[in-house]
Amino acid sequence: MTTKPKAKKFRIRRSVPQTGAETGTGAQDATPRAVAPAPAVAPPQPQAKAPPQAASTAQKTAKVDLPAKTPAKAPPPKSDGSPDAEIDAIKREGLTGRQLRLARRMAQKHGLAATSDYDSVRLLRNAGIDPFQRTNMLDLLPTEQAAENGDAEPKAKSNKMSIGRIQLPQTMPVDKDNLPSTETRSPAEMRALEIGEIQKDIARRRRKRLVLLLARLSAFVFLPTIFAAWYFYGVSTPMYATKSAFLVQQADNTGGSVLGGLLPAQMNSNQDAIAVQDYLTSKDAMIRLDNDVGFKSHFSDPSIDPIQRLDPDPSNEEAYKLYKKFVKIGYDPTEGSVRMEVIAADPAVATAYSKALITYAETRVDTLSQRKRKDQMSDARTSLEEAKAERRDAQLALVEKQQNSVVDPQAVIAALRQQISNVQIQLQEKELQLAALLDNSRPNQARVEGVRGDVRRLNNLLDKLETEMTDATEGEASLAAQSAEIQIAQADLATADLMMQSALQTLKQTELEASRQVRYLTTSVEPVASEDPSYPRSFENTVLAFLIFSGIYLMISLTASILREQVSS
Repeated sequence: MTTKPKAKKFRIRRSVPQTGAETGTGAQDATPRAVAPAPAVAPPQPQAKAPPQAASTAQKTAKVDLPAKTPAKAPPPKSDGSPDAEIDAIKREGLTGRQLRLARRMAQKHGLAATSDYDSVRLLRNAGIDPFQRTNMLDLLPTEQAAENGDAEPKAKSNKMSIGRIQLPQTMPVDKDNLPSTETRSPAEMRALEIGEIQKDIARRRRKRLVLLLARLSAFVFLPTIFAAWYFYGVSTPMYATKSAFLVQQADNTGGSVLGGLLPAQMNSNQDAIAVQDYLTSKDAMIRLDNDVGFKSHFSDPSIDPIQRLDPDPSNEEAYKLYKKFVKIGYDPTEGSVRMEVIAADPAVATAYSKALITYAETRVDTLSQRKRKDQMSDARTSLEEAKAERRDAQLALVEKQQNSVVDPQAVIAALRQQISNVQIQLQEKELQLAALLDNSRPNQARVEGVRGDVRRLNNLLDKLETEMTDATEGEASLAAQSAEIQIAQADLATADLMMQSALQTLKQTELEASRQVRYLTTSVEPVASEDPSYPRSFENTVLAFLIFSGIYLMISLTASILREQVSS
């Protein structure tokens, strides 16, 4: 919308009455710039509509003070005094400082060498230029004026300027109608016209913005999408996919308990299946596949489009990037199955790749379980061999102890103890018998001496037996020491027997666990060659490309709008 200009104060220029300048006679200016004692100017002549010949003659006669001739220009004002008198007359006009500055700048623009601001006014008036007239921006460019009546005269030139426009009042042509129009409009009509112009401007701007938006969308969204569709529909090589699935299972699941039978084995963390997945997606599997079947040579075929084709002699890293793109392997932990999809330009080649990878997976599963079982069995067998060696050492030590001592030291010691006990019993009986004989007043001496001899002999026998008993139970070579060593050797032998039995039991258990831990690969879905190409999915890929380019353009547009707003604010 347009708003009306509002100004608190306008520049009001002093009115300068002119006489004779509006006529074609070339009379002098009758403004207050003239010197006070100067003679009065003749009243205006009734020759305002004089013929052009008279006007041009009067103008030519009034140009004696200008250095050059100007076509159809009024003569400069004549001065009867010196420049100082003219400057004094200008000073008495009461010009403001702003008017003087305007005059100085105008004199500098036209190349007039003025000594002061008043001198600038004087020089401009002598050159026929009104220093206080408002200049239009369209009139700043000099225009060439042709002389009337076919007289082509050069435009007036001063020492350092060229005046390109007429600054003095001129006569208007008779054939032109410069009267104001009599057609008037009401304020409502003017408002309606202004609103219509504003609506047209808004519509024009909207059309321009819409055209620019369509151009940007075409450049950043539609053209890339068309190029992507052209590639997917016309250039891309059709690829065939072969799908397969296999399971990594145990030889014997934990079916001993009811809860273990109810829970599926797939819910357990199958680390072997994850290990197989990692191996099939590794560079080692790609190199092995290339050596066995020829992965690089197939994808280096010139019949494949340049975007999906490998170089004639690609490196392992480049081939591995393509391998990860065309060999897709996924593991489902809920079902425990490994799904594999192999993509190639030929369905037979894709099937061969899939079968080779399944073979590699079987080998890897066997290697993983075999190593685990081998380690466990090796530890169990080592423990058994150590137990056998300890038992053999214990047996040898017992045999050696038995060879260096009595066969049964305990039996010998028991016999001695039994003999000592019998002798003691007999000794007690003889002592009782001797006491009974001595109780008589006249005992039989022969019987008493006999009994006493028996007691003495029994005491000697008892001392001897006790000495033998003491020799058998005391000292390093005593029967007691030998018996203790034999008992220790027997205990060691018994411990070695227990250890060997435990090692044998551990070995049996390890063999059982190893047989349960055996992993084997079961192929649930065999690879079958496909008849129709699976890739590229032209429509889906085209839509995806359109969405990607649209998102990129939207992000760039939002970023640019935010930055523009920040900069403008």
